[in-house]
Order: sequence, then C-alpha cells, then structure tokens
Amino acid sequence: MPADRIVLRNMVFYGYHGVFPAEKELGQRFEVDVEMAADLSAAAQADDLEAGGINYVDVYTLVKDIVEEREFNLIEALAETIAQEIMSAHDVDEVTVRVRKPDVAIGGVLDHVEAEVVRRPER
Repeated sequence: MPADRIVLRNMVFYGYHGVFPAEKELGQRFEVDVEMAADLSAAAQADDLEAGGINYVDVYTLVKDIVEEREFNLIEALAETIAQEIMSAHDVDEVTVRVRKPDVAIGGVLDHVEAEVVRRPER
C-alpha cells in the first residue's frame, strides 16, 4: 500500500444527526477528517492533477453535501457513508473518516465523541 496521503482535517459543518428528536430538530456542529491513501507519484512528478491526483475540492464538496443535506441517527453511519462515497468517486487504496460531535449531551464533561472508520475498496 502506498504511503502517499491526502488529508482534509477538521472540516466543520452544521447537520441534523442524532438519535434524539432535539438533535434532528435543532441540529449541531460536526467536525470531519478524511485521509485518503493512494499512489500520488504520477501526479506529483507531472505536477498535474489529471495525472492521478485526488481533487480535494471535490472531496470537500462531497463531504459537505452528505453532512449538511442528509440525516443519520449515528455518526458511525455518517462516517460509513462518507467513506463509501469517496471510494466510489475516487481511486483510493484506503480511506479513513473521522466524524466528531463536539456538543454531545452526555451528562458529563468531554471534548467530543468521535467515530472512525477505515475502509478499502473491494478489488
């Protein structure tokens, strides 16, 4: 597996995800990291996105649309959907998606709750 990675870290969106009705009604912030592993050597050597690079503007837009336009009960399901759609749209060897919910009503103090999924395309 190549060691090359493109990382989009701490993208912040407002979405309506959660198990409780108030979460779906009021919404909240979600933070998302995406790491994509792929062989980027051809694009790097040619200095040309079309030579095998990953268009991270497209990845950002895809993630934004999923987080802001859809609803999920679980952040695990949100992360899974993001990973699957990235693999469908881009030639990657592996994708890691982290979804953080910073304002979780848990009855205690914590920084955030995070779900992480790591997926590889079936080839």
